[in-house]
Amino acid sequence: MKKMLKLFVVVASMAMMLSLFACGEAPQEKKPEPAPAPKAEAPKEESKKIKVGFVYVSPVGDAGYSYAHDQGRKAVDALDWTETAFVESVPEGADSERVIRNMARKDFDVIFTTSFGYMDPTIKVAKEFPEVDFMHCSGFKKSENVNNYFGRIYQSRFLTGMVAGAMTKSNKLGYVAAFPIPEVIRGINAYTIGARMMNPDAEVRVVWTKTWYDPALEKDAAKSLLDAGCDVIAQHQDSPAPQEAAQEAGAYSVGYNSDMSSFAPKAHLTSAIWNWAPVYVKTVEEVKNGTWKGDQSIWWSMADGVVDIAPMGPMVPEDVKAKVMAEKAKLVAGNDTIFAGPIKNQKGEVVIAEGTTAPDGDLLGMTWFVEGVVGTTE
Repeated sequence: MKKMLKLFVVVASMAMMLSLFACGEAPQEKKPEPAPAPKAEAPKEESKKIKVGFVYVSPVGDAGYSYAHDQGRKAVDALDWTETAFVESVPEGADSERVIRNMARKDFDVIFTTSFGYMDPTIKVAKEFPEVDFMHCSGFKKSENVNNYFGRIYQSRFLTGMVAGAMTKSNKLGYVAAFPIPEVIRGINAYTIGARMMNPDAEVRVVWTKTWYDPALEKDAAKSLLDAGCDVIAQHQDSPAPQEAAQEAGAYSVGYNSDMSSFAPKAHLTSAIWNWAPVYVKTVEEVKNGTWKGDQSIWWSMADGVVDIAPMGPMVPEDVKAKVMAEKAKLVAGNDTIFAGPIKNQKGEVVIAEGTTAPDGDLLGMTWFVEGVVGTTE
């Protein structure tokens, strides 16, 4: 009897548990919580672009000096981490100081001032803006945040002088020149040395215009030299006007800054040309990398690709071309003996002795003409 009672209790208990389970809610499967949405990343700050400014003394469309500099600016502008701007036709003096200062105030990282007469204004503004890097072309002053820079364009002048000396029939070569400063005088001397290497009887007659860019005045100066019997006209000017004057007179011409053959195809023998891109690209890379240093003088050569000559015209004989290219190869190889002695001045005095070569300091400060030049340094 007791056994049966125990069995009944067990069965009843089990029945009650089954009943409770049937009436209760089935346990639900716990769903995984959704993963938290990724936090939106803050937009990455774009790398700061290097702001590069250029100040030009003449129009960029002049096919001359400022045009050549602007081709270098375009090479800088093509870099994806730069931003460039320029101001053209800026007179030397107070106007240039104002333009340079305005650029410095606009947070330009480096400013290139490209004319000799910008030297003192550049130095003055640089003192006011020590955080800005300045590069002044063709001058000689420098400071902690100012470098001066130029190229050995006299090497190109020497080669173009060789062509002119070989092509003249009157032995009179005309040279339309801007200002009697060392840069221009040095070029005239190198041109004369090259001309007399090919033709010892050649002389170079110089007319000063006292302007970098004035097409009408440049053309008139060229005409005066043509009237004096010169049959090849060279120039240290910014416009192709002297080239045009030579072609109109049936004479030959030698251009400057860029290949000017399109302006006087019947007259143009060759040109002394600039390629500023290597200097400008290297400089802005240094500014970007924080390796730029001030108080430097930079004077690159034909070996660096900064200066060259334009292709020689079809009127130049092949043997002349070969001699010029042979001398060019020496310069490209770094063998520069243009101002190796003996070299005499206009008075016939030996100013660079045999066995010596003029040091860069003397070339940069050159104020005298070599034998064979007709004209004054004033």
